[in-house]
Amino acid sequence: MKTAIVTDSNCGISKEEATDLNIFIIPMPVYIQNDFYYEGIDLHPESFLMHLKDHKEVHTSQPSPADLLTMWEKVFSSGFDELVYIPMSSGLSGSFHTACQMAMEFPGKVYVADARRISVTQRHAVQDALWLAGQGIGAATIKERLEKNALNSIVFVGVDDIDYLKHGGRITSAAAAMASVLNIKPLLVIGGNRIDAYERVRGQKCCEKRLLRAIQEKVTQFKQQGASYRIGIAGSFMDEADLSYWYGQAKEAFPDEELIYDPLTCSISSHVGPNSFGMGVSVKIDA
Repeated sequence: MKTAIVTDSNCGISKEEATDLNIFIIPMPVYIQNDFYYEGIDLHPESFLMHLKDHKEVHTSQPSPADLLTMWEKVFSSGFDELVYIPMSSGLSGSFHTACQMAMEFPGKVYVADARRISVTQRHAVQDALWLAGQGIGAATIKERLEKNALNSIVFVGVDDIDYLKHGGRITSAAAAMASVLNIKPLLVIGGNRIDAYERVRGQKCCEKRLLRAIQEKVTQFKQQGASYRIGIAGSFMDEADLSYWYGQAKEAFPDEELIYDPLTCSISSHVGPNSFGMGVSVKIDA
């Protein structure tokens, strides 16, 4: 039985890397003003961030049923017998539920896993699925293992410009104005089914340090449980120097870890804006 791994572009894996990994990625639809794009196909992080900076009307959507069917048919025509589809968390989008409905058209062949992840931790779920498939484990069991491990991960995101949270309706205009005056930087947490405020920190440097400490605390917890883990770095940087700086800060905090950087995808960047920075950690499935 040959099992394919399919995910959506919220994982941050590029089209080129997906080819190298032999996985399939469904691009997320993005609407900018009156124009329609597919993330990673005709819309890339640099241009998307420019649209955000120019305060254009932006919103993301879930893949259409037609896009799902087209992708799954492509997978099966490529010689695979079954597939595991890992969409973004069911708590952040209707993608999972739509995919479950469409999977009924492929009984015993399409398994939709609610890994409850996005961004770097969704990448981690894909890596786990690939490892399990490499062990000869079938799609039904891979789905079960991913969902059992779903909540053993967390993402933290520091926001540079609070106005994007205001535009997205996540904070009031009065709160945004006060935060701007006091140089308050929100630190958000994404775990499981929702995005929440974690802390509000005075100044960018303090926010960066608090985020790194939060990841260190989570890593310590996983180590105490005897679990192995993966750490990922993310950001919506418009300047290469800012990206290099954030990577350097992360590497200094975790000198012995393999750290992979992914751009924050459109679904997150549209809420947090340019020049936000993040990290995520997940328990690794390796047994």
